[in-house]
Amino acid sequence: MPSSVLHSEALAPGLRVGLLGGTFDPPHHGHLHAARTAMRRLKLDRVWWLVSPQNPLKARQASDLDRRMTLVSELARDPGMVVSDIEARIGTTRTIDLLHHLRTRKPDVKFVWLMGADNLSGIHRWAHWQGVFASCPVAVIARPTDAVRARLSPAARYFAHARIPESAAATLADQEAPAWTYLTGRLHPHASSDIRRARQQTR
Repeated sequence: MPSSVLHSEALAPGLRVGLLGGTFDPPHHGHLHAARTAMRRLKLDRVWWLVSPQNPLKARQASDLDRRMTLVSELARDPGMVVSDIEARIGTTRTIDLLHHLRTRKPDVKFVWLMGADNLSGIHRWAHWQGVFASCPVAVIARPTDAVRARLSPAARYFAHARIPESAAATLADQEAPAWTYLTGRLHPHASSDIRRARQQTR
């Protein structure tokens, strides 16, 4: 299994770091597409793949964390991409707790929370979801099935005043939270749930 590389203590002041959280069960090229899109469009120095022990909103138990860490490490090989199990190490599955941990220890690092449009559609069900937007800028990467629903979601409406135009996405990491943008472009169809269903059907 890969080590939990690049602890938060190794981050230099001023680095622009995207945080891509998820169970990645399994990881797929849609996730990689999102990471690459964010890295390029937001002018990031790093993208952290934060492999969560468990999604607290899903009854289905995530598969073995060590195995998922290995699979993500095999996928996320681009320069600047880092795989971490920091949620397991600090003992949380809540994004707000993770962001508080990082912000209090590295206040001079420019963190950006990265998520797909499907997550924007449902983030209002997360614990302290307004606090996620208040903790650091947020970038939403378009997904094929969630474009309209995401843009009409409770979170998008609540933080409509904080949305910056996509043309200014490269400045997002420098913005004071709350600030968010929606990144469109080439869409990738892969979803972890589809991959799991396909595997079950071939058994």
